Amino acid sequence: MKSLFTEKAYAEILERLDNLSQESQAKWGKMNVAQMLAHCSEPLKVPLEKITLAKPNPVMRLLFSLFKKSLYDDKPWKQGLPTSKEFKIVDERDFQKEKQALKTLIEEFYSEKNKTEWPPHPLCGHFTTEQWGKMQYKHLDHHFRQFGS
Repeated sequence: MKSLFTEKAYAEILERLDNLSQESQAKWGKMNVAQMLAHCSEPLKVPLEKITLAKPNPVMRLLFSLFKKSLYDDKPWKQGLPTSKEFKIVDERDFQKEKQALKTLIEEFYSEKNKTEWPPHPLCGHFTTEQWGKMQYKHLDHHFRQFGS
């Protein structure tokens, strides 16, 4: 899996983001393009410590640990996977505002590429820098493909 911490993947993601327009239509799922952009911002806020997710109960934590590796492995995510309630966007959003906000978060995340200590993910525990980079790339790639970019 590519990593958002490599210059090539970072440039690719920014170009794909730039290719999205307000008229971009989803190939699957319920979100419109502005909602998708807002949704993609949320997971980037976690390692940047801009939001704090509630810690799950021990049973849920165990379930999350079982699919942790799938967050950053080389297999693309399937269409229609469930979304964490904290990351669901159901209200209408402004496309330009969400696009700029996501770009800013991607740039901020990339600027942390040399960071060695990351806060633990509240659902999945510790991730290395490499795993964070792959996970964030994989999530953006999944949703950009959803909208044909």
